[in-house]
Amino acid sequence: MKTTALPSVNYTREKCICWIGDINNAWDLMMKQPLQKLLSLVKAVVPPTLILNPSPANLQPTRLALHVNNNNEDDKSSSSSSSSTCVYIASHSHVYKLQIPLTTPDCGSLINEGKESLLIPQHIHPTEDPVQLNRCPHRSQIQTITLAQSDTNDYLVLGTVDSYGHLIVSKLDLSGQDIDSLTYSVVPRDCGVGEGSWAGLCFSPSQWSMAVVARSFCKSIDIYDQDIHLRTLRTLWYPTSLNFIESLSNGNAGSVLAVSEGCQLSIWDIRMKENGGCVHRICGSPGDNIYAVSVAPNGNIAVGGAERSAIIYDPRRWASLSRWVSCSKYEITGLAFSSVNSDYLYVQGMDYEFVVTLIPYIAVARSFVEIGGTVKSHSRSGETQIGWGLSPGRDVVGGWCDSGSIFVADVVAKWT
Repeated sequence: MKTTALPSVNYTREKCICWIGDINNAWDLMMKQPLQKLLSLVKAVVPPTLILNPSPANLQPTRLALHVNNNNEDDKSSSSSSSSTCVYIASHSHVYKLQIPLTTPDCGSLINEGKESLLIPQHIHPTEDPVQLNRCPHRSQIQTITLAQSDTNDYLVLGTVDSYGHLIVSKLDLSGQDIDSLTYSVVPRDCGVGEGSWAGLCFSPSQWSMAVVARSFCKSIDIYDQDIHLRTLRTLWYPTSLNFIESLSNGNAGSVLAVSEGCQLSIWDIRMKENGGCVHRICGSPGDNIYAVSVAPNGNIAVGGAERSAIIYDPRRWASLSRWVSCSKYEITGLAFSSVNSDYLYVQGMDYEFVVTLIPYIAVARSFVEIGGTVKSHSRSGETQIGWGLSPGRDVVGGWCDSGSIFVADVVAKWT
């Protein structure tokens, strides 16, 4: 299908930009979608007595994970001030936990804005004293923290992996407290010999006990069933991000991985032996490395990186569905589909900004909607994100800057 790129057009405060195709059909389709409304934006500071200076991070901001505690569990869109967020951050070889409240403005008030629609967060203090978790005794710098919900959604699984591939998994209840019934550790196959590098972690959506660890310098992807090593996949380039593809028409959900390596997106079936398990590769422009991969519940894959463009691929045809060019000021280091409405995609830049875009999944991209502007600190405009994440089951986005500030944004769906 032939597409024609139109110039950027500002229609409302939501800044509808980068239209491709028929603009009238795009507007009609967008009006049928619920808008993402920013409910609250708060900022908390990590006490210097807990972390004086965070350890240096890689380009990927994978050292933060969070989940929401709410007294009204049945109403995920509840704006009760009793809601709070458990934020887990990693510095050096330790994991810390902070309880940050989600203060919600009254219905008549608005989110504070500064110059150029810059959002001003509310300064708050953690409801509880930050603590250091003793269940993650790593010996080298932690590279990734991941939170996953169990199959029955009655507890959480916290996984951490350090720069040498040492994996530790703990079981938490929904309030974030440790459950002593399950904690296991897995030592890498090479016993951590060699140089440390970035390491990524993800859990299978259909079987939480299956964990996958990617190690950049080793060009390897190790697959575990709890503490049992199942298989090692060998990549061509240094892996930078990975995620399971949740929904496929052929019933392979939970066994297919999407991995970014260099400027390529590679697809792996962990059950296959041909070609080392690699079933498909999508090559980008040489030098434009991919740093982030996210998978929607319907199986669509979003990638972003040095090109500063978010691209959506259809796994049924391995064709590009949508492309949002120059959506970030700097390299894209984080992507996440909305937990409430997978037609929305959160994009995290390398510096201090994140945006959310509406992506109708049709033959070509019809519209991209940026709402909420950017999020950054007042005092230091050059802050860099060393941790970023989205809460499972609810659109609460968190970011941790190298200055020690933690931003938490609560976003809900709003029908117009």
